[in-house]
Formats: sequence, structure tokens, C-alpha cells
Amino acid sequence: MIVRWETDHDYVLVHVHQDMFGDWIFSRAWGQIGTQFGGLKHRLADDHAQAMMWLGDEATIQASRGFRKVLEVEAESAEGRDAISQLSLLDNA
Repeated sequence: MIVRWETDHDYVLVHVHQDMFGDWIFSRAWGQIGTQFGGLKHRLADDHAQAMMWLGDEATIQASRGFRKVLEVEAESAEGRDAISQLSLLDNA
């Protein structure tokens, strides 16, 4: 699952996925739209339920900060693959 929130200038993108060992990973990227300023952090969840709880927490936090949800897709979709490619760019920066 991939979810993205935005304001006029900033974004937050979350990717919940399993790695090759079956562990659930919660990846969070953030930054300024149109720039390379930002960051990327990965967290290992105990299970899918914990990762989804973190996603719910993130949604609450971003809504309280005035961010609006602009994307919610499965990672295997075309939009999801495009969002993951953006994460890959941040990971190599």
C-alpha cells in the first residue's frame, strides 16, 4: 500500500510492504515538492497489523498538520510503481 499526503509545498509518502524475508516494512519519505530536500526512513513492524496501525497514526498526524491525501494505491499498480521509483531516487541520494 502506498499513501501520499501533500500541502502546497510539502509531501509525505508512506509505503507499507513485505521484504524478501516476509517482514513488514513501513517506509516514510518526506520533503519539499519540486526539490531534493527531504528524507527517507524505514521501520520494521512486528506484523501487518502494526504497520497498518502506524499508517493510521500517520494519517491522523498529517491531517492535523493540514496535509491532504492525494494518493492511496496498491504498490503493484502503475501509480504505485511510479511512487516507488520516487522512493528509490531518495534512497540513493
